[in-house]
Amino acid sequence: MALSPLHWRKYVAELLGTATLTFAVLGSIQQQTATPFVAALVLLLAVYMLGPVSGAHVNPAVTVGLWSIKKIKTPEALAYIAAQLVGAVAAQFLFQYLVGGLPQVTVVPGWGIAFAEALGAFFLLLGIMAVVTGKVHSAASGLVIGCSLLLGILLASLMSNGILNPAVAIGIRSLAFSSSYPFITGLEYLIGPFIGAVAAVYLYQWMARE
Repeated sequence: MALSPLHWRKYVAELLGTATLTFAVLGSIQQQTATPFVAALVLLLAVYMLGPVSGAHVNPAVTVGLWSIKKIKTPEALAYIAAQLVGAVAAQFLFQYLVGGLPQVTVVPGWGIAFAEALGAFFLLLGIMAVVTGKVHSAASGLVIGCSLLLGILLASLMSNGILNPAVAIGIRSLAFSSSYPFITGLEYLIGPFIGAVAAVYLYQWMARE
């Protein structure tokens, strides 16, 4: 069955939002500016600008978390994730073309990174769930979600680079953060956010149950 223009608009919004976030993060790393605040600002604006179109997930972990509690159907969730990954990779290529390369990022490999990424995503999803369940006024949705991302990044940054987004992690080449353990390091940044996201949505759903 052919997709309606509404569906395509959603996927374009997810692609655009994730590409913008990835590009902004790459730029902030390149310029050595306050990356957590840049990422939070981009997400805050994405919620207000793209939220009415797609919900502004711009993060596969967010999509999987909401899918796990049936807030989004499987085919649409898969399409969201595909759009997010395409957006992140497109941003990476565009950044390389415009700047001439990617910023160098290094981390010490270890599964503490996965815990940090899960912890950060956990707090991000708590904020998102407050919005999704209507506990936050719609006018404050972007502020709440942006601040939740900022908090999550700052907490995760104690042990990792605080990416909290598998698509952005791929976009900034987190899979190559460690030349000694590239595969393990990549898994930490890819798996951690999913674990934290799913844990947060179930916990919040239980806490908010009336």
